[in-house]
Amino acid sequence: MGAPSFPEAHPDAPDLAHAIRIIKEKLAAGASFMITQLFFDNRYYDDFVRRAREAGIDVPIVPGIWPITNVKQIEKVSQLSKADLPERLLAELRAREDSPEAVLDFGVAYATLQCADLLAAGAPGIHFYTLNRSPATRAILSALKLMRPWVARGERLAAGAI
Repeated sequence: MGAPSFPEAHPDAPDLAHAIRIIKEKLAAGASFMITQLFFDNRYYDDFVRRAREAGIDVPIVPGIWPITNVKQIEKVSQLSKADLPERLLAELRAREDSPEAVLDFGVAYATLQCADLLAAGAPGIHFYTLNRSPATRAILSALKLMRPWVARGERLAAGAI
């Protein structure tokens, strides 16, 4: 059974240490893996996993990724969830705001790079928040299948895949 986790701490939690304590309660209640809330800066996930491991939590922690397809929507979701929407990312999105296709293309590219980085660093998989917008997720998956970030670069070189 999976349970939610919050790499930037739950919106109502005082801090990340509190969130780690809540995860331990979820594990005691039977959870065997965690899926994170959305985040747009992988440093939050990296820090969260490091702190969870230091606290003795050894279950898989699957990062939750939201492919951005709409500027207003992601601003609202980030506000409600209190997920940090980095200024540079927001500026790039706003620069494309008048072109839904450009927002979609940029959102897919951003999420693809985010996922590739996570998988290359050892994330146990990716959970996509699609909201019935599966074309973006399918595009990300197609790119990831080509990139194969979960395979070490040396192994790809040895196999002649690069």
